[in-house]
Amino acid sequence: MKKYVPHLANLQAVCANNYAYVMSLLPDIDTDALSYTFSVSNRLKYRMTILDTAPYTTTLKMEQLDGGQSFLTPVMDIRLYHDARMAEVLSSQHAGALAPSYDYPNPNMRHRDEKERVNGFLGEWLKFCLKHRQTVSINQ
Repeated sequence: MKKYVPHLANLQAVCANNYAYVMSLLPDIDTDALSYTFSVSNRLKYRMTILDTAPYTTTLKMEQLDGGQSFLTPVMDIRLYHDARMAEVLSSQHAGALAPSYDYPNPNMRHRDEKERVNGFLGEWLKFCLKHRQTVSINQ
């Protein structure tokens, strides 16, 4: 079986776009323990929480609220690299760190390009929040 080689240029472009989206959504990116809630409707809300800030990085948690079953509601830990202007998903669905690629099949049934897919999903999620950002509330 041929080993999968990720398309790093695609992943880098996605991460760069995601960084720009996050920076548009969160003006106070350097404030610890700040959270933003995006309300799309009474039943659909998203929250982004700043977990940690450092001179060159910021770590966020992005999660869907009020989504019913916890295993069905998206949650991600995201690291922003300010010097590189990139945002990378560190973990998704409480599944731990993502490798750049996976052999297939694998014990966790991850896609070969799982990291690229999860970062792509983050981009879609961020674009959705940008579209509905007039409904944002800031919690400290």
